[in-house]
Amino acid sequence: MEQQLLVAAVCCLAVVTVVVIAMLVWQRRTTKRLRNRVGALEGGAEIREKELAHMVTTRLPALVQTLNGRPVEIPGPLNPRLGEVAYGRHLDKIVEMFSESGGRAKARADESAKATLKSMMRGVQSLANEQQLAISRMQAQHDDPDVLEGLLKIDHMNAQLGRRAQVSAVLCGSWPGLQRSASPLTDVVRGATSRIRDYLRVQVHSQVSDAVVSRAVEPVVLALAELLDNAARHSQPNTPVEVNFQPAHNGMAIVIDDAGVAMTTEELKRAERLLAGQDTVDINRLGDPPQVGFAVIGVLAARYGFKVSVDTRSPYGGVRAVVFLPTALLTRIEDRPKAKAPGKAEVAATGPAPAPQHETTVAEEKPSLTANGLPRRRRVAAASADTASAPPAVPAPTAVPEQRSQPGEVPLGEPVRPARRTAAGLGAWQRGTRSGRATVPPDSEGKPE
Repeated sequence: MEQQLLVAAVCCLAVVTVVVIAMLVWQRRTTKRLRNRVGALEGGAEIREKELAHMVTTRLPALVQTLNGRPVEIPGPLNPRLGEVAYGRHLDKIVEMFSESGGRAKARADESAKATLKSMMRGVQSLANEQQLAISRMQAQHDDPDVLEGLLKIDHMNAQLGRRAQVSAVLCGSWPGLQRSASPLTDVVRGATSRIRDYLRVQVHSQVSDAVVSRAVEPVVLALAELLDNAARHSQPNTPVEVNFQPAHNGMAIVIDDAGVAMTTEELKRAERLLAGQDTVDINRLGDPPQVGFAVIGVLAARYGFKVSVDTRSPYGGVRAVVFLPTALLTRIEDRPKAKAPGKAEVAATGPAPAPQHETTVAEEKPSLTANGLPRRRRVAAASADTASAPPAVPAPTAVPEQRSQPGEVPLGEPVRPARRTAAGLGAWQRGTRSGRATVPPDSEGKPE
């Protein structure tokens, strides 16, 4: 009996021992699992806190700089695997919403600024045009070289003012201006030269027979004016700005060389980005004072199909700017008939007759005089007999051309000369014209008017 009880006790003890051991193993496993889970949760919370701090201190500030016009790389999350969980996707959604909201606000502000500036520049251009008309009337009324010299200087400054207003309007989405007729490349360069301050420093060293199509004349003139002005401003006043033409198999290149300061690597990258014309120009991020030259050139180049580059050094250590015009923007125009100068026998036979009407004359630098003191001029076009009583037109070397969009510009095709020489020639022409109209021709004596 006692033996049976002992066996039963041993069995119970064994069962209890097994149960206790099993419970201890289960408890240990459960504790380990719970510890691992707590550790994972603590690690996840730490990762999330670091990721949130990274977004606030790094990702969002970089996004703000990008929205403000400073192209910087926006870093991604610290843990790439975070995008696989809902928390990481939510963070990315916050950054995306912030970017879209900032972009829309920036676009609205940019459109508002462009609309305001465009309206203001239209007013400035209108006033410049009215001022140009007043200057032209004064040039026709005065023949004093000193007065005309002052008027020509005012005319030139008005042309520069109009160009600056025109550039600002183009940056805001406006068109360059009225469409011109097709013009030779040499005349296009001269038209651009007449719109810059240091126009006497520009030297054209080659001639070509190609011309620019009518729709691209004004845009190319405006782009060349900005490049020439930039070359003149960033070089010594006693150095020239050279312009050459380089034919190519698919177009024509206009090469502008200056002896100024070369551009740094950062400036070249910025210029390349602006001249490409692919990105929208932010007028609020053009510097103080605003540097609009490359920006407006890029807009015009992208709109009309020509290319501009400034990534080459000139032979004089400065910058070489190249404007490439494709064949689609080039054409050929017929040569203008040359004027035939009257011979001595013709002048002696005709005598001091009044200036024929509706003809254009060009004043010489030292005009010879006839017997009555009239300056002897070259006749370009014959007068019409039916319009002999009408007052003659007064051509001015810097008068407003028939089709122009920029006030105060020297007509395309006219050589750029100093204001003093132009004023003297214009004054002599006007004095001779008035004297000719006041003289009665011999064959008209006794005839009723």
